[in-house]
Amino acid sequence: MATPLIVSFGEMLIDFVPDTSGVSLAESTGFLKAPGGAPANVACAISKLGGKSAFIGKFGDDEFGHMLVNILKKNGVNSEGVCFDTHARTALAFVTLKKNGEREFMFYRNPSADMLLKESELNKDLIKKAKIFHYGSISLISEPCRAAHMAAMKTAKDAGVLLSYDPNVRLPLWPSTEAAIEGIKSIWNEADIIKVSDDEVTFLTRGDAEKDDVVLSLMHDKLKLLIVTDGEKGCRYYTKKFKGRVHGYSVKTVDTTGAGDSFVGAFLVSLGKDGSIFDDEGKLKEALAFANACGAVCTTQKGAIPALPTPSDAQQLMKSKSK
Repeated sequence: MATPLIVSFGEMLIDFVPDTSGVSLAESTGFLKAPGGAPANVACAISKLGGKSAFIGKFGDDEFGHMLVNILKKNGVNSEGVCFDTHARTALAFVTLKKNGEREFMFYRNPSADMLLKESELNKDLIKKAKIFHYGSISLISEPCRAAHMAAMKTAKDAGVLLSYDPNVRLPLWPSTEAAIEGIKSIWNEADIIKVSDDEVTFLTRGDAEKDDVVLSLMHDKLKLLIVTDGEKGCRYYTKKFKGRVHGYSVKTVDTTGAGDSFVGAFLVSLGKDGSIFDDEGKLKEALAFANACGAVCTTQKGAIPALPTPSDAQQLMKSKSK
């Protein structure tokens, strides 16, 4: 059986990370450049786990843009959906790592090339070939990218492709908190699979993310699976038939960047191989345990893409913790 294609849509940018952890941007004396952008991280995660992935997005026709596309190619990601803008720059973000490995962001996008992707530039044939189409919410913030995002989703839906949504809330990029909630929820009811973090549940519902009824307020009729990630505690899953929790793996965390994307990539690889996951709780729990392990391994190294695990990295962690 041919490996199913998973297409990821959205932004890829350069993260500038201080070379010393636990200092503010102002205090930092040097920065390391690291490829970032959640949808691109997911595409690389899928490829590194033996899946087949493609990325659709726009880059500045500058040295950073070409560097990023080369990173996609080096990581085995199909780049037929990539295009370049001669007038806009590739997006940059300065990311500080606090003492606990959590992050703060400062973005340079005014506007960056990824925001200027137009519907006419979409590789719709690539989308139609996919089994799963994955996206975030940053591409919904401004036009023309929002219209391209909506058109890409429609193309996928019409072709019977599964829609996977990880909103990946980045509040500083939205005009206001209200605009963020409204924008993120504007496409909520289209998705087949949604993954949110516990913090995002709190943000979107204003409720207690630990409570099932609060989480269940995010369910909708078409949604086959809602996943809530709880950091090192693991994750929770909700379908129309069952709900439960899958424990996480505690590791020595260095940098949480990319952990959620590693989790998503791992889950989508499992789903791509076996669509019956939605109806078989045992298989779902296995896939989520593997995704938890992939997320955990990713936090043990700096950076997102360089820290993405191979299947054996994840299996090793699962074995070592099951003794």
